[in-house]
Amino acid sequence: MGIKKSLLKSWSKPNALTGILKPLSSIYKGAFALRKMAFNRRLFDTYQAPVPVIIVGNLTVGGTGKTPLVVHLVEQLRLRGFTPGVISRGYSGKAESYPLMVTVNTPVQHCGDEPALIVQRTGVPMAVGPNRRDSIEMLLEQADIDLVISDDGLQHLALQRDLEICLVDDTTKHENQNLLPAGPYREPLSRLMSVDFIVRHGGNVGNAENQFSMQLEPATPLPVIPDNMTSFPISAHFHAIAAIGKPQRFFDTCEELGLAITSHSFADHYFFSAEDIHFADMPVLMTEKDAVKCRNIAGDLHWYLPVDAKLSNGFADAIAAAIKDKFSNREENG
Repeated sequence: MGIKKSLLKSWSKPNALTGILKPLSSIYKGAFALRKMAFNRRLFDTYQAPVPVIIVGNLTVGGTGKTPLVVHLVEQLRLRGFTPGVISRGYSGKAESYPLMVTVNTPVQHCGDEPALIVQRTGVPMAVGPNRRDSIEMLLEQADIDLVISDDGLQHLALQRDLEICLVDDTTKHENQNLLPAGPYREPLSRLMSVDFIVRHGGNVGNAENQFSMQLEPATPLPVIPDNMTSFPISAHFHAIAAIGKPQRFFDTCEELGLAITSHSFADHYFFSAEDIHFADMPVLMTEKDAVKCRNIAGDLHWYLPVDAKLSNGFADAIAAAIKDKFSNREENG
């Protein structure tokens, strides 16, 4: 087993490698605490945008469902009268310069797969780049928006925020709760005490205040090539391919839908070649995040499975009310 695979396995369940890496986790924890203290004491500059900023983040490394949640937020906040824009680091994208405004025609290789998916789903104004201040200022200059949603960035202390939403993945049991690199956590679980809202993916929150549950519900499979008029071959055996943080979740969903599959997993954010996705014997089903990377190499036998985030009652109304309340308080305090 390679070092990377052994490390990922140790993040799910502690093993010998966990013990070896614990001293490095202590260093990471101390360095992060010092950095946070420096920001709290205003030793480093921070940026406050002129419009409300919502952070959608998590505590762990790996897929938790942030992208569907961001799509849901964009759609629901629009229904409540807001005009949001979105920023992202644009992980896996490599453009000549940043920040970069993302459109439906932006090459995925430039902006990254998740930003491409968000824009193709919602048409929201979106900017990507390593400097979040630059991305926000580009959005404000080029789009008519009244709030910013940051896809990830809970640990990005240089950006002031009006609202923090932390997504917790309850579909996966984390037996290893160590900080990086001995475990998958970027911050300790105690950080949940200071966020504004907690969204539990696959969890049951009961009557917990400011906590909401989220489920990812599959929609009707769609062709990767938009103008493909072929009917979905529901009775076929599929090659199921996934290059996401937790590919088994996609494979399990396919089987729950009654689809017969042969699974193929790739590294998260992997950029496919034509050889990776073409099979002579049966059609292909992939995730929506992978489909945005495959439109130029797919054929009539390639399909993807969209998923929609379904939140427990009151989530969007609570977010909208909190935005108005926090931003009005910010304006009153100058």
